[in-house]
Amino acid sequence: MLLPLVAFLPLQVAAWAHPGWYPVILGLSLAVLDGAGAYYLTRVARLGLNAVPCRIGAVARGVGVCNAVSLMGWLAGGPTFLWWIAVATHISGMALLGLATLIGPLLRLSGPHRQAFVAEMVAIGAAAVMLIWFVGLDPDLLRDGSGKEWLILIGLPIADLMLAMAIAAMLLRGVVGHWRDPITILVAGMALAILADTNWAVGLPGGTASLVGPFGGVLVVSAHLLLTLSPLMSASGVGSTTDRARRAGPPGWVAYLPLAALVTGVALLLVVIVTVSGWLRWSGLVVATVVMIIAVAFRQWLALRASRALAGRDPVTGLANRAGMKEALARVVRERDPFAVLAISVAGPVATDPAASHAVAALLRAGVRSEDVVARLGPDTFGVLLSEAGTAAEATVAAQRILAAAGDAEVRCGVGVAVARVGEPAKTVLRNAEIAMNHAARAATATFVVHEPSMNDRRAADAALAEALEGALQRAEFTVLYQPIVDLASGRVVAAEALLRWNHPLLGAVPPATFIPVAERSGEIVGIGRWVLEQAVDEVARWRRAGLPLSVTVNVSPRQLREPQLARDVLAVLARAGAPPESLVVEVTESAMVDEAVEIAALRRLRAEGVRIAIDDFGTGYSSLQYLTRLPVDVLKIDRSFVAQLDGTAEGAAIAEAVIRLAQILRLTTVAEGIETERQAAELLDLGSERGQGYLFSRPVAPEQILALVRAEEDVAA
Repeated sequence: MLLPLVAFLPLQVAAWAHPGWYPVILGLSLAVLDGAGAYYLTRVARLGLNAVPCRIGAVARGVGVCNAVSLMGWLAGGPTFLWWIAVATHISGMALLGLATLIGPLLRLSGPHRQAFVAEMVAIGAAAVMLIWFVGLDPDLLRDGSGKEWLILIGLPIADLMLAMAIAAMLLRGVVGHWRDPITILVAGMALAILADTNWAVGLPGGTASLVGPFGGVLVVSAHLLLTLSPLMSASGVGSTTDRARRAGPPGWVAYLPLAALVTGVALLLVVIVTVSGWLRWSGLVVATVVMIIAVAFRQWLALRASRALAGRDPVTGLANRAGMKEALARVVRERDPFAVLAISVAGPVATDPAASHAVAALLRAGVRSEDVVARLGPDTFGVLLSEAGTAAEATVAAQRILAAAGDAEVRCGVGVAVARVGEPAKTVLRNAEIAMNHAARAATATFVVHEPSMNDRRAADAALAEALEGALQRAEFTVLYQPIVDLASGRVVAAEALLRWNHPLLGAVPPATFIPVAERSGEIVGIGRWVLEQAVDEVARWRRAGLPLSVTVNVSPRQLREPQLARDVLAVLARAGAPPESLVVEVTESAMVDEAVEIAALRRLRAEGVRIAIDDFGTGYSSLQYLTRLPVDVLKIDRSFVAQLDGTAEGAAIAEAVIRLAQILRLTTVAEGIETERQAAELLDLGSERGQGYLFSRPVAPEQILALVRAEEDVAA
C-alpha cells in the first residue's frame, strides 16, 4: 500500500505535461488519499488505540473526500458553488483534524494535569492568533475584498490554528520521537498542511495559481499523503504512540513553548505600537517592557530549571525518581556506552515509612559505585543504572553485593538484572529488568534473576491489556452487575455485591481475574474503582427510594486503599447520592491491608461514619488472628474454596466451621461465597453461617433484575 501512495507525488509533476488533466489528477489524488486516511483511522479506532480521536479524525478525512471532489469539479470549470463547498469542507476538515488530536490528551489527563494542558494550549493558541492576525490578515483586503477572499483569510487561519495547537499538544506530551513513528509522520503532515494553506492565502491576489500550481499542488498532496501514512502505519502495527506517550517524556526545549508564546505575543504587540505611533513617543515604554519581558523570561527559565531538577528526584530519599532514571538512561544510550539495569523489589514498610526508605537508599548507594545512578522507581521498587557494565557477569556481581548487604540489614529483596543489547532502547532495558525483578520477587528467598527474552511473553500480553484499558472507562466498555446476597434461613435477598465486567470491542468479555491485576499495576484501578463505587451507591440509593432496605458491597483494591483521600471520597459519593452510610459495605482482601498507618486508618474512619467493612477470602491470606482483632471489621466472607469442600463430613466442614465460630466470637456477620448446591446451603446454615451468595441463588445480574428478584419474593410471601 505504501508504494502506490508515494506514487501520487511524481504523478502531480507528470500531470503538468498535460495541464488540462491536472484538475482531475489533483482531485482524484486527494480523494483517494483522504478516503484511505478515513479507512485506516477507523481501523485504528477499532483496535482500541485512541478510539474517540481516531473516529473524529476519520470524519475529518471523510469531509476531505467531499472537498477533493468539489475542488476537482470547480477546477474543471464547474459552477461557483463548488468552490464554496470545496473551501468550506477543507476548512472544516482541517479544523476537525486538529480538534481530534487535541481531544486525545484531554481524555487521558485529569485534574491539575488536564488544567495545565488547557492553560498551555490557551497560551500557545493566543500567540498563534496574534501571529495570524498580524501577518495573515490584511485589513484593507477584509474591508474591500470579495467574499471568496474574506472566507479564505478568516477560515484558513481558524483551521490552521487548530492544527498548530494540535502540533504543540503532541510536542508537549512528548509523543514525537523517532522520525519513523506514526505520530511524527502525523505532525509532519499537519505542518505541511499549514504551509499549503499559507501558500494559498499569500497567493490570493494571483487567483488560484498558488493552489493548483506545481509547488502548491505537490505541497497539498504531500500533506495529505503524510496524514494518510500515519494511520496506515498504526493500523499495520508500526510503533505504539500510546506506549510512547506513557513512557517517554518530551524533549527539554518543549517545556519552553508557553514561554516562547508569551514572548512572541508581546513582541508583536510592541512592533505594532512602534510602527503605528512612532518610536520616539513610545521608546521609554517599549524599552521598559522589553526589559520586563527579559526579566520575567529569565525568572521563568530559572523556575523551569528548578522544577525539572525537582521533578527528577524522589522527595523522600533524594534519589533519582523514574523520570530521572529515564533521563540517565537516555544519556547513556546517546553516548553508546555499555550498561545494565538492576530493578529491586523491597519487602516491608518502605512504601510508607520514610526511615525505612532512607535505610534502603543508603544500602543501595553503598553497594554500587559513585558513577552509577540509584533511583526510586516506585513506592517499594528501586533501580540502579550500572554504567560500563556490558555483560551479565558484571551486573550480577553488583546484584549479589546488594543482596548480601540487604541480608545483613535484614531487608528482603528481589533483584532483576537486564543487560543492554546492541540497538536496544533504554526503556526496553528498564522494562526487562522489572520483568526479571517480578520473577525474583516470587521466589521463596531473596535472590536475583537475569532477564531472558522468554520472560517477555506474559509481560507483552499485560502491556497490550494495559494499553487497551487506557480510556476504556471513557469508551463506556465497563458495566456493573450485582450478585444477590441472601439470608440463608429465609432465602430473602438482603444485599448485593457489585461486580465489574469489561467487554472490549475486539477482545470480547475479559475476565476480571485477567484485567484487574493489570489495572492494579498500571494505576487505572483507582479511576475504575471510583466509577464502580459511584454506580453501586447510585443503585442502592434507588433501591432504598423504592422502599427496599438493601445494602451493596463494593470491592476496594489494595491500590485504592493506599490513596490517602479514600475515606473522604467514599463519604462524598454517599452524600451526593443521598444514600445512608449503613447501605454500603466496603470489601477488602486481608492481604491488602499491610500498613496500619494508611489503610486501616481509612477503614476506621469509614466505619466510624457508619460504613461497614468486610474481609474477603478470609483464611487464604497471611494475616494472623491477632491482626484480625485490630481490624475495623463487620463482615467475614468465607472463601468459595472452603465452601467447595463441604461434603457432609467433619473434615470437609472443618475450615468453614472454624471461620464461622471465630466470627461468632468476634460478633461478626458471615457471608459464604460460591454456594452452588442446596446441600452446601443447608450445611452452612447448620454450621451457623448467616448469609450466602452463589449460583444457587443467582448469577450476577443487571440492577433492575435485583429489584425484580425482591419483588418476586414479596409476591410469594404475600
